[in-house]
Amino acid sequence: MLTRLPFLLLLIALASQSQARIIRIEITSVQSPTFEGKVFGRVGAYEKLRGKAYGELDPNSPQNALITDIRLAPRNAKGMVEYAMDIYILKPIDLGKGNHKLFLEINNRGGKLIGGFNKSNGGNDPTTAAQAGEGFLMNLGYTLAWNGWDCSAAPVNNNLTITVPIARNADGSSITGPSYEYISFDNAASLTYSLAYPAATLEKAQATLTVRDHLGDKPITIPADGWEYASDKTIRLLPTGTPFRQSAIYEFNYTAKDPIVAGIGFAATRDFVSFLRYATADDFGNPNPLANDIRYTFSYSLSQPARYVNDFQTLGFNADEQNRRVLDGIENWLGGASGIALNYRFAQPSRTERNRQNHLYPEGVFPFAYPVLTDPLTRKTAGRLARCTTNNTCPKVFEINSANEYWVKAASLLHTDSRGNDLPDPDNVRFYLISGAQHGTGNETNRGTCQQFQNPTNGEPALRALFMALDDWVTKGIAPPASKVPRKSDGTAVIALPQPGSQTGVIPQAALGWPTIPGVTYTGLITTRYFLDFGPSLDQGVITRFPTSVANRPSYVNFVSKVDKDGNEVAGIRLPPVTVPIATTTGWALRRAEYGENDGCEGAGQYIPFKATKAERVAANDPRLSVQERYRTHEGYVAAVRKSVQKLIEQRFLLAEDGEDYVKTAQESKL
Repeated sequence: MLTRLPFLLLLIALASQSQARIIRIEITSVQSPTFEGKVFGRVGAYEKLRGKAYGELDPNSPQNALITDIRLAPRNAKGMVEYAMDIYILKPIDLGKGNHKLFLEINNRGGKLIGGFNKSNGGNDPTTAAQAGEGFLMNLGYTLAWNGWDCSAAPVNNNLTITVPIARNADGSSITGPSYEYISFDNAASLTYSLAYPAATLEKAQATLTVRDHLGDKPITIPADGWEYASDKTIRLLPTGTPFRQSAIYEFNYTAKDPIVAGIGFAATRDFVSFLRYATADDFGNPNPLANDIRYTFSYSLSQPARYVNDFQTLGFNADEQNRRVLDGIENWLGGASGIALNYRFAQPSRTERNRQNHLYPEGVFPFAYPVLTDPLTRKTAGRLARCTTNNTCPKVFEINSANEYWVKAASLLHTDSRGNDLPDPDNVRFYLISGAQHGTGNETNRGTCQQFQNPTNGEPALRALFMALDDWVTKGIAPPASKVPRKSDGTAVIALPQPGSQTGVIPQAALGWPTIPGVTYTGLITTRYFLDFGPSLDQGVITRFPTSVANRPSYVNFVSKVDKDGNEVAGIRLPPVTVPIATTTGWALRRAEYGENDGCEGAGQYIPFKATKAERVAANDPRLSVQERYRTHEGYVAAVRKSVQKLIEQRFLLAEDGEDYVKTAQESKL
């Protein structure tokens, strides 16, 4: 038996080499303690680790073979495809005092957006005690981690980046193919536009540039003498110095070259979390800084990365190559029923479709929902749970969206079939609408490009409470609060009506229940989701054509929540600004005159205050009761907020400390 030991060790080594994994971790800086030594409760001080992780992928592995063009990527001497990414870790100095749980924030275009959720700030490199703030997660003992995954993230401002290879033809020549750029500047000073990929040829006859002022207008082709390539990655209008028209929609179709293997970004997160959770050291003996500590893993994603996590699950990346679960719990915020279009040739993951922006990209592609369904439009059978169900690696998931995602990203398709029929919740997934919220927290004193002031409703208090419920579900088996979303079955859903040939649809005012408010335009504009034709190779991640319109294309059914007589949504988690309102808050908004009047105002919502008194309301012909008529006195308003808070705490949609903040804000108000 002893004579066979070297042979067995060789077999083990060869098996290890065939697995995708982090082969080297390089910690380039350590700040211990960080945050100026700030102590977080019983957990103590934290330290900050920054560095690089280097990974290898076997392109022949069934799990990695799903990555578009990985077999066309260059390989090292072992036949593996290499990548490198930035990593960032905040951990208790004494891991024994932590809670042995990993909180992975999936970064947004390289940036950390966890500040509000964590009751902290400091952007991409928080360092001071002030930047740590209250440190919600640190007080609880979580280890926080980030890794680069987004090939489009710029290497600036401490962004987390990833380096992935360029795919080439077998003979080493450049791969070429169609690429599409949706271009719009909300200013009149932009002179050039940078392409995502270099042009394969500078022959203008092989490219098309169009322009229109509104989404509903017919695109007009700009003649060849009206634009030029300033380089193979830049275009500009002619004569030189001509700015792009403010808020006009330009579309550029051209032949690009040298696609990067962008889908490696999925494997990078898989292998990073797997390394932190299961490894003791890398191939070079460098220790895992979290070795033997992590018992549970969670992710949090805001907006773009929530769409990334949707595809991460659909493509089966929540299982590492030893079929171990990667993430135990997922909290997705503001992802809608969308993917990220990362795993396509000539991917542009920074894009996101809304009412007026980035249409005609492969973001809204079936499957949308978690259960395995057959789609009557594509005739495909799929679901986000299909792959993880086969190897028991499905995580517990909270899909949380604002009203904006229902109005501009077809979020209802997360919990319905393709025809808009309600689906039962999967055993491991719950769905929540933060009623009346826009995409993030707006400034009620700023209109931006929109007609009304933005919506300040802040979903973060509910996100914190739900994350605690998610942790309890994963670690203790305590069932979470029931889903709270609009449903056809309970009469709270209002179906969007597509407009033939239009990229948007309509929610009729009467069906929604929207009041006619003086000075507020209502058009009912909503994003609709179409089955678009990107060519026969889409399932292989290769787009052979970009659609130029939605004419004659079938649409999916999506809906939003009905509203009450004030215009506030009736479904979902109704936080105090909705249950005890002083304004109408919406998830939709319209652009003002100089920015494409009455087109959708993207991620913004509206904040439309009530009149202070009955006399002011009557004089303005406002159908909504005034603040005075609702609450009579300041004390009456505070009492109503306190009652709303108590109910939300009982329902586990609000933590006690956040509830106290709502009451304190009401007490300090001038209402």
